[in-house]
Amino acid sequence: MGILVFTTSVKTRKDAELVAPALNSFIGKGKWNFALDDSDKILRIVSTGVNPVQAIQLLEENGFKCKELED
Repeated sequence: MGILVFTTSVKTRKDAELVAPALNSFIGKGKWNFALDDSDKILRIVSTGVNPVQAIQLLEENGFKCKELED
């Protein structure tokens, strides 16, 4: 199982709730979370087979910026 980490423009819990249905549909409920208290507004995805490019596109389609953080 892999962990993908992204910096995002999701700033509030309300923002996260707006994109949650799309993330649940794409990745699965309980397999992702936001760390909104972090300055980079981190999105963590725990999954195998999730393409980072698709995750970025999903957030961008929902009006948020998203960039994968490198190790």
